[in-house]
Amino acid sequence: MDSPNETSGRIVIVPTPIGNLGDITLRALEILQTADRIACEDTRHSAPLLAHHGISGKPLVSLHEHNEARRVPELIAAARAGETIALISDAGMPGISDPGYRLVQACIASATPLEVLPGPSAVITALIGSGFPCHAFRFGGFLSIKTGKRRATLASTLESGETGIFFESPHRIVSTLGILAEINPAARTCVARELTKKFETYHRGTAAEVLAHFQAHPPKGEIVLIVHAAQ
Repeated sequence: MDSPNETSGRIVIVPTPIGNLGDITLRALEILQTADRIACEDTRHSAPLLAHHGISGKPLVSLHEHNEARRVPELIAAARAGETIALISDAGMPGISDPGYRLVQACIASATPLEVLPGPSAVITALIGSGFPCHAFRFGGFLSIKTGKRRATLASTLESGETGIFFESPHRIVSTLGILAEINPAARTCVARELTKKFETYHRGTAAEVLAHFQAHPPKGEIVLIVHAAQ
């Protein structure tokens, strides 16, 4: 186990709701209320969440893909000087297709105290809601914008026998479903949309069936694609 830092400062990774603002833990709220500063992927996006839960007057700093390399040393130095710094992303768990990885690595490298709170995750929510096997699964993040790479990734996932989970753009989902239907039209497929929000939907069926649905009804919103080879 890493040795504790000589100060009381620490970095805390705080998951935030993926849609419904009520989906936040008591412990997460406690950290956000007591932290010395909050690092946000987008301060403008995070402000409504904090205001909704009555958290105000906290210094907010941005931490996103374009400034992460520069900002991380500043946050590590502040934590080692005694500050408690909470990291939140726009939604869900920081580090999962969101900024956070470099900060965690820097904490480990510098023996800066680090806490990771459990909380909302679109990956696990979509997996359970799909009804597909969840004893073994793989998360592939965002699928490639390149058709060939998407095809290779989907084919490899189906061949693995595991359930595959991916983030996909509403502008590419029909194309991706078309590729999936070409590989295996009977593949078990679920498109989870707008999870935890007012217009949340799950569309389940074979790849061919789900493709036909979205060809007729172009989707909007945030999408998680779940696939599993047909038995």
